[in-house]
Amino acid sequence: MLLAYRWVLATLPFLVFVVASSGDRLSNFQNCVSACYGDYCHPQTTLSLGLRLTCWTCTDDCKYQYMHMLTGIAIFWRFFGMQEPASVAFSLWNMYYHIQGWCQLRSKIPSDHPMRSYYLTCTIVSVNAWLWFAVFHTRDLPNTEKLDYFSAALVILYSLYHTVLRLFNQYPTRSREDGHIQRTPVHVLWSSICTVVYLAHVTYLSILPQFDYSYNMAFNLTVGFTHNLLWLLYSLPVSLPLIRHFPFKSKTYRPSYASEVAVFVVLTTAATALELFDFPPWGRIIEGSCLFWYDFLIKYSLDDGWREPKR
Repeated sequence: MLLAYRWVLATLPFLVFVVASSGDRLSNFQNCVSACYGDYCHPQTTLSLGLRLTCWTCTDDCKYQYMHMLTGIAIFWRFFGMQEPASVAFSLWNMYYHIQGWCQLRSKIPSDHPMRSYYLTCTIVSVNAWLWFAVFHTRDLPNTEKLDYFSAALVILYSLYHTVLRLFNQYPTRSREDGHIQRTPVHVLWSSICTVVYLAHVTYLSILPQFDYSYNMAFNLTVGFTHNLLWLLYSLPVSLPLIRHFPFKSKTYRPSYASEVAVFVVLTTAATALELFDFPPWGRIIEGSCLFWYDFLIKYSLDDGWREPKR
């Protein structure tokens, strides 16, 4: 109990008071929007092509205009109907580099590599996520918001899924006798768990009357942190008993490029911090880490440790 009191006293100097407005529930804002609707939306007005293509209504346009007039703050300026054009540009840029990574993985990783399909699938899932991220920041609507968050959760969870399969050697193998794909009980169990967790996550957020942003962030941070931690453990110079770098090398074997994955973990963690602390996107940190990751995967997949020694 004494320790708890000390913790409270230690954090008191860092507490600050925050004053926030009622947002779009403010009576002045609602009155202005109602007046705008009566003056400009009735009879029906013709919006610009960009607004019509991005599904803006006259009422939506009134809300946008008076949001800036009442607050005096222009956080996001529209461009051709896009609410956050910079975020859209960065999203499409990321998507382009993931498509490039998919092409490199497809051409350079051998077709019989046990993790090839998982890497390619993860890339496709990432492309899908950046596409919906661009759509959401083009037009912030309840459905586009959910598709953005659900796609992001799928990327994070699938990344953890295939990382566990790889680092703990639970990926499917091909039988020498008949060539059939063999899956371990752990592989089947882990696949089932991840599927159920994702479906439960999406269902829970879909049936709520209001989107639970706190839970969604906690879910993604927990899964993402676990994924990054596993790769960070992989990059350590000391061999861990549960993690084997390659199936046909000794546990003490560690490729020279293993430490590169630690750089990727640092980059992605830094990029996540920008989102958590609501900083604007800087430079090309996401694009750079994306290219770095695909370069690592290619070298990782072509390592001699994947080849069974000839007898």
